[in-house]
Amino acid sequence: MKNLKTVAIALLVAFGTLNASAQEKKVDVAKSKINWVGKKVTGKHEGTINLKDGVLIFKDGKLSGGNFTADMTSITVTDLKAGEGKEKLEGHLKADDFFGTDKFATAKLTFKTIGTKAKNVYTVTADLTIKGITKPVTFEITVNKNNAVAALKIDRTKYDIKYGSGSFFDGLGDKTISDEFELTADLKF
Repeated sequence: MKNLKTVAIALLVAFGTLNASAQEKKVDVAKSKINWVGKKVTGKHEGTINLKDGVLIFKDGKLSGGNFTADMTSITVTDLKAGEGKEKLEGHLKADDFFGTDKFATAKLTFKTIGTKAKNVYTVTADLTIKGITKPVTFEITVNKNNAVAALKIDRTKYDIKYGSGSFFDGLGDKTISDEFELTADLKF
């Protein structure tokens, strides 16, 4: 009986140690940044989106998971100043033509698979939900100490954001907006 108790305690300690090797690192949303770039025939616009929350999960020192929620109501334009169309563009990006933030206040990214590409560089396939539509995206993320950087290209038309898309509308000419927009995340944890 004494041996059975010893084995049970050893198993509990071992099981606890295995579980303890997974570590969640909460993202500091105040210090982290998400920058976006949207391109059109005649130029581009850029801005920021705030993170609402996020976590990266590590096991045995390697990235093993993560999920993030972006506050889409925070979308701002940084390449224009007040009076130059900044407010109009921000309003349009929040309208139903684009992200519909009254109905869809957040976007979510959840890691599904992670492969090691190089030291501290991972290839991630994740589910991205925008406007209630979830599609897979693949991107690279580089993790160093308490910082992670990722760049994503997203086809907005997959999320029912078709305004100004040459893929859906003819005769747009120089009013055509690229289907892809770029996100760069600089995460601090």
